[in-house]
Amino acid sequence: MYDNFMSLEILSTFAGIVAATSIIVQFSKSIIKKNFGDSFVRLYTFIIALILNFVFGKTGSGIQGIILTIINALMVTFAAMGGYEVFSDPMAQKQRVKNKY
Repeated sequence: MYDNFMSLEILSTFAGIVAATSIIVQFSKSIIKKNFGDSFVRLYTFIIALILNFVFGKTGSGIQGIILTIINALMVTFAAMGGYEVFSDPMAQKQRVKNKY
């Protein structure tokens, strides 16, 4: 059993960064949605994933490391948001059904 919920070792893994990104975005996305709309949540998720990858998921050095970190952040973003949602609704234009009752 784990002694800590989140540690540096866990955050340095793909699953750890996906979990941390998902938690941060879920707790703060209402602010983004209210101020900027649904489509900006994806960009916000990528920014969070990018920051976490630069801090905890260092890969390589120089330009190669930066490009790998950006690619990893994209993968984390897809995993955190759900790949199906990204591919099925690429423009984030879901139609909300209002309750008639």
